[in-house]
Amino acid sequence: MSARPEGLSAYIAVTAAYWAFMLTDGALRMLVLLHFHTLGFSPVQLAYLFVLYEIAGIVTNLCAGWIAARFGLTSTLYTGLALQVVALLALAQLNPSWSVGASVAFVMLVQGASGVAKDLAKMSSKSAVKLLAPTGDVGLFRWVALLTGSKNMVKGVGFLLGAALLATVGFVGAVLGMAVVLAVILMAVLMFMPVGLPKGRKDAKFTEVFSKDRNINWLSAARVVLFGARDVWFVVGIPIYFYAVLSDGTTDSNRTAFFLIGTFMAVWVILYGLVQASAPRILRAKSRSTSQLISAARGWAWALAMIPAVLAGATLIANGPQTWLTLTIIGGLLMFGALFAVNSSLHSFLILSFTEAERVTMDVGFYYMANAAGRLIGTLASGLSYQIGGLPLMLGIASGMVALSAVAVSFLVPEKG
Repeated sequence: MSARPEGLSAYIAVTAAYWAFMLTDGALRMLVLLHFHTLGFSPVQLAYLFVLYEIAGIVTNLCAGWIAARFGLTSTLYTGLALQVVALLALAQLNPSWSVGASVAFVMLVQGASGVAKDLAKMSSKSAVKLLAPTGDVGLFRWVALLTGSKNMVKGVGFLLGAALLATVGFVGAVLGMAVVLAVILMAVLMFMPVGLPKGRKDAKFTEVFSKDRNINWLSAARVVLFGARDVWFVVGIPIYFYAVLSDGTTDSNRTAFFLIGTFMAVWVILYGLVQASAPRILRAKSRSTSQLISAARGWAWALAMIPAVLAGATLIANGPQTWLTLTIIGGLLMFGALFAVNSSLHSFLILSFTEAERVTMDVGFYYMANAAGRLIGTLASGLSYQIGGLPLMLGIASGMVALSAVAVSFLVPEKG
């Protein structure tokens, strides 16, 4: 069944707003990581910069589901965009003369605000798909895969943009420029957002956020460890490893390293987004039931767990940075991205399939709270594991976490209960 014209226009507007947000989110992550690494921050200190970002995501998703149910989805979407503009403007006030402790504390607070903004925008956009998509599982899977996949492609461009801006206009110029562009986009969305999204209901209770549905709870548990497995290498370890391989500390080599690291991160996320958008076709979702897709989720999770396990073994054999190891890691992580995208897309479809329209913001908020918890665990483990045990420990932890995700998915059942 095709979507109503007003539903389609609202979906396009929500997607465009989400794209704009994720472009700045990806750029900001790369800017912060590379800028503070060049200032001498250790892997653990770099991880601290993102900790409040993830903690804020956990709290925000719990509250945002209720806020959206109470006041409407557009309220949380607009608030997310506006708060990101404020966070970017605040980050431009960072003073290079501050001590390391003061700098870490300030950036943590700003990143916390950015984390709130990101999860307000994400919850709003993902919930809107459930309400605006054509009826039927195939239409829902196609729309959520397109939103999620395109968002990640845009975020990948953001990684490249952040690295490029840092190497050309510098840290302050980059964040101020992004704040201006995002403010313009927010004004456009406020002016032209069509009708089609619910306005909220006055009787929504905060306690409704906590689901009693076993499928939603097990899927949320699987999401925690799935995204922890990605961020344990993605946030700190791999970028710092590549920087060590590519840069000798000179200004020119630093710039080259920024571009190459940003390019790899961008390519990885863009590939991830492309595969996500294609997941319904890869999985032949049109001819498969929800029960069959649940079974497929288990198989794809176990296949994903093998990749970081093999890479961990390769790093142990190499015993230090070598050209063949770097090329193996690049190839392996690109493969990880493709399989991870299928797993993530399946999860995003299943959460919307399991929930009911009247509970969608609550269940999606709870689910993305689990997503943020996984990112927090992965972020902390990324800096700590790389500093303690290098690539082998970091990749071994990633493999174990994906295996736990496969176990959690095995508890899903086709019917609610």
